[in-house]
Amino acid sequence: MDVPLPHLDRPFDYLVPEALDAEAQPGVRVKVRFAGQLVDGWLLERAESSEHPKLAYLEKVVSPVPVLSPEVARLARAVADRYAGSLADVLRLAVPPRHARAEKAVTAEAPSADATTDAPAPDGSSAPAPSAEGPASADADARAEVDPRGWRDYPAGPALLRALTDGRPARAVWSALPGEDWADRYADAVAATVAGGRGAVVVVADARDLDRLDAALTAVLGAGRHVRLTAADGPARRYRAFLAARRGGVAVVIGTRAAMFAPVDRLGLVAIWDDGDDLHAEPRAPYPHARDVLLTRAHLGDAAALVGGYARSAEAQLLVETSWAREVVADRAVVRARTPAMAPTGDDPQLARDPGAASARLPSLAWTSARDALRADLPVLVQVPRRGYVPSVACADCRAPARCPHCAGPLALPSAQGTPACRWCGRVTAAYACPECGGRRLRASVTGARRTAEELGRAFPGVPVRTSGREEVLATVPGGAGLVIATPGAEPVADGGYGAVLLLDSWALLTRADLRAGEEALRRWMAAAALARPGTAGGRVVVVADGALAPVQALLRWDSAWFAARELAERRELGFPPAVRMASVTGVAEAVADLLAGARLPGDAEVLGPVPADEGRERMLVRVPRSRAAALAEALHAAAGQRSARKAADPVRLQVDPLVLF
Repeated sequence: MDVPLPHLDRPFDYLVPEALDAEAQPGVRVKVRFAGQLVDGWLLERAESSEHPKLAYLEKVVSPVPVLSPEVARLARAVADRYAGSLADVLRLAVPPRHARAEKAVTAEAPSADATTDAPAPDGSSAPAPSAEGPASADADARAEVDPRGWRDYPAGPALLRALTDGRPARAVWSALPGEDWADRYADAVAATVAGGRGAVVVVADARDLDRLDAALTAVLGAGRHVRLTAADGPARRYRAFLAARRGGVAVVIGTRAAMFAPVDRLGLVAIWDDGDDLHAEPRAPYPHARDVLLTRAHLGDAAALVGGYARSAEAQLLVETSWAREVVADRAVVRARTPAMAPTGDDPQLARDPGAASARLPSLAWTSARDALRADLPVLVQVPRRGYVPSVACADCRAPARCPHCAGPLALPSAQGTPACRWCGRVTAAYACPECGGRRLRASVTGARRTAEELGRAFPGVPVRTSGREEVLATVPGGAGLVIATPGAEPVADGGYGAVLLLDSWALLTRADLRAGEEALRRWMAAAALARPGTAGGRVVVVADGALAPVQALLRWDSAWFAARELAERRELGFPPAVRMASVTGVAEAVADLLAGARLPGDAEVLGPVPADEGRERMLVRVPRSRAAALAEALHAAAGQRSARKAADPVRLQVDPLVLF
């Protein structure tokens, strides 16, 4: 039943009235009477008998379309158990809300995949329905025709494609070269899978990556051979794409994390790009990560798995070290030939003499690189970690951080002539006075992307300046001279590549109070550096940081595998994920203590904390070896069920391996 109460997380038996016998099939949405109320539910299985002597009748079949496939139901149960959650919560993530009009249109256009007619493509056209042997006979005939193309740059690349074509469950962790067109490589992997008569699910972090992959797949497979599944497309279009996949009309589904549960027949490949991006983490209970869902799916369905990115996460490194997956990397000679010229500025860089460049915090090396690229009529990318104009200000006299007098939140300047305003409560503080020294003058302690764009525009007069960030994210920019100021993750692709890439304010990424600060900094730097013109004779990358730091060393050598191995070793020594399984328990102090007191934790569990959370709550951490992960999740879920059964007032949030621990 679609009830988010842990103590009701189990199947319930109901009688099927004769009038609903034909429609009440496994996978359909139903309504049942429970505790005097009509509630939604999913029909999981039909049986001849029940061990319960007295049963109520099924009230209604909401729709005769079996939207929940047996494979996805099994996966959802495994994900719920993995994350100490409820099956109902996972099914809300797995199956999009019903859109009656879209469902009626799809049903009218085509029968189910078991019939011989065609099913609708996402644009409303029709695509060939797959036969029992595979998506199409033409694909089977083309098994030997999938060109490895760019995969030849990686010694294990062609073998990976052959395994996908043969239907073998190959598992790979791919480290992409600088300038690599990752979308084309993923399209090749999908094409090899389809040529072998099986389907694929590919998950990316955001809409820009999805558009790029969509175009690459259309070029390789042709129009109408895949669907997009993302919440951003709207309820009707999303549900229509979901039904096209569920009915077997297409063999390939791509999307953001909404696609990780996509129903695909004869699944042969699951893939995720840039698994370190925090957008892959679901913010709704039970908070699953797309990477872990896809890997669980590969394990349950004996499918191939591909985890790729310019940078490698510690979780991906664990897959390699445990031999669950094989790494796909280029030879060092190829890496050196493809990597653009890179240089750090040092711990205390000398600012350029140009007044505009000095105002924009450009070290001399960065200034020279940008000037040379612009003179060569090439674009320059400047990555700035913070958005806005001046997101943080301080007293100009004593340097004390400027705080809101109402809520103590940080003050920020929205523009050059703007009035300081609180980033938390939004209140304007026109007559600010420093509580430490009484000073009324403010200075920028952190400079945002818009202020940087303004200053660089003065430093390079006459050069077009574009910004890409939260307000407007650019997908592409022209290849001529120009400045592009972007926040991490919003860097557009330049036609022909950037002549220079400047990575500013590295301290803002490296000094974050986060277990993943170094890993995240390297991931963001490599994503930006990969957009430079490849080769030492191509673009130039300048990182404003000390070259002795490990993340900077990994960037300069383009060796994220080395850094991931180092990071994993340190976490193993300190007892942090992914080397161990860790759960956070967050709520008011009494509720957290109540849940942990009722939990039958494994004997080797360590309880750490408490540490302050937000809004008067606290957080406790529970750590166990990875071999005891299932026992920990079961114990926490059972304890949550006990609290919900006795209607405990204060809620407690359970998260297994959360991205943010402190």
